[in-house]
Amino acid sequence: MADPWLALEFGADPAERIAQVGAAHEAFLAGEASGARVRDVVRRSWERSARLDPEATVPVDLTDGALESYRAAHPLARVLPLFRDLLGGIAQDGAHLMAVCDAYGRLLWVEGHAGVLRHAERMNFVPGARWDETHAGTNAPGTALAVDHSVQIFATEHFVRPVQRWTCAAAPIHDPASGRLLGAVDITGGDHLANPQSLALVRATARAAEAFLAQATPAAPDAVHVTALGRDEAELRLGTRRIRLGRRHSELLVLLLDHPEGRTGEQLGLDLYGDDRLHPVTLRAELSRLRRALGEELLDSRPYRLRMGVRADFRTVVELLERGDVAGALRAYPGPLLPGSDAPGVARLRRRVDGQLRAAVLAGADADQLAAWTATAAGADDLAGWQALARALPPGAPRRPLAVARARQLAGEYDLTRATSLQRRGH
Repeated sequence: MADPWLALEFGADPAERIAQVGAAHEAFLAGEASGARVRDVVRRSWERSARLDPEATVPVDLTDGALESYRAAHPLARVLPLFRDLLGGIAQDGAHLMAVCDAYGRLLWVEGHAGVLRHAERMNFVPGARWDETHAGTNAPGTALAVDHSVQIFATEHFVRPVQRWTCAAAPIHDPASGRLLGAVDITGGDHLANPQSLALVRATARAAEAFLAQATPAAPDAVHVTALGRDEAELRLGTRRIRLGRRHSELLVLLLDHPEGRTGEQLGLDLYGDDRLHPVTLRAELSRLRRALGEELLDSRPYRLRMGVRADFRTVVELLERGDVAGALRAYPGPLLPGSDAPGVARLRRRVDGQLRAAVLAGADADQLAAWTATAAGADDLAGWQALARALPPGAPRRPLAVARARQLAGEYDLTRATSLQRRGH
């Protein structure tokens, strides 16, 4: 198949394909192997959805005034006229629906053919309902959000049986300034949507929405961005300029970003050098050089602080976690904060960011998120993470033997380390 995100190959018989995938779905639910070929994106989604009841009813999170307030404040509200212009008429004429959801799979708007709307209400495909994979299993908007890619889901590819009479195509939409996932746009209807045109249509609509948002909220020319995750030296982007900072300046900038209220010279010295190595003259010299690198207008003193808002990648991770967007935080996390730094303040902040992300991933027990965490430098040797991943993956999942083996290997290494430590203490 030229495009793995398309549901049907050219010339395929839809009825035959529905039967083949339906049989594979039933075999999957029974824990049996199936000879039927199922797209990788669908099979992986089934694995993520395996804990869900296949007869589940999708929950409704928001209704009435709470829903109105929430979607009125959502960034995609500004793009609604464009969605209606590009998809609204087609949905009416083609007997299907246009839907827009947020980054958590919560439907914001569902519009289209009146008869199709009534049928969709029976499965809670309504504004305010949660159609992420955790609550609705495999479906186009939920899966598009999970894999961050446009996708088509056809009939029996849906995990929850009441949804298997439908076919849908969806594409994710990102904030053009930060890259943050905002939601997805979807068209839902009958089997006639299983064609390349429907997938191309939602892809084009998502790109048009991002272009609209970029034009409506252009980046400020003096915007300041700091990248410090997964690298020993931070990079500063000041407008169109890119400045790679040295180790000490990277540490100082990160410490100032972590304390927007400001720090005294003594506090910065303790965070940078530790209790027994205070060097006021050296610190003032480093701050003077940092001020020259940043510009006089950016760094203030008494206390030392940044005068204007500066966006930093490690703060983005924490903000996403605070909003409950664990998947988004993982996507924004390339590795530990300034991993080569031994400055006490940076080390504390690094442990805090990694600890918050780790705790959120372990609490969610989501197989894909656990796999993403154990693939990072911070999670590669995390015994609890690998054990949780082994538990989260269903029997027969391709990744499960690797997770089980890695968990056993780490457990053995930890037991050996503990035994060696006890022997040393005994001597």
